[in-house]
Amino acid sequence: MKVISNRVSILKKENLLSIVILATNDKKKLGILFLWLMAWTVCGLIVFMNYFKMIDQNAKTFIIVYLSFWAYFEYKIAKAFIWKKFGKEKLWIQEGVINYQREINKKGKINTFNLELVQNLNIIELSNTSWADNINQSFWVKAGERIAFSVQSKIIRFGLQLNDAETQIIYKELKHFVKI
Repeated sequence: MKVISNRVSILKKENLLSIVILATNDKKKLGILFLWLMAWTVCGLIVFMNYFKMIDQNAKTFIIVYLSFWAYFEYKIAKAFIWKKFGKEKLWIQEGVINYQREINKKGKINTFNLELVQNLNIIELSNTSWADNINQSFWVKAGERIAFSVQSKIIRFGLQLNDAETQIIYKELKHFVKI
């Protein structure tokens, strides 16, 4: 087994290539994300409980709109926290098949692709001036895939928030093993 970084490991055998990418290893940031989630939850619950004390219909309408936005971001923060705490990406190639899984607590759907149908393996380049790229590479979200390939005109992206060095090593290993 080859350990690329404290998040990425590659196992390479005769007819098997296995890549495991952990979501994070930064316990301090994970603790801060948990505090953010708890504070966001408490704020939303306080607003929700005050809804029933309101008499003015306009104030009640405002709270309903506010709570709809709050619920959306509560879901996104919780999803990011669960991913960072328990998640990992697995990609393995064996017997002419590419398997990809985003696993949370040993659960997750395995997507299987025929290796003969795989095309256009490439690195997703990041722009330092792009606001979206900067947000997607931040710790606080579940986004920022760095490697992609296409299968029957469907684009498959993986490698959440890999740095440039990790991305290059994984790309070279895949390119060498798959020979696309």
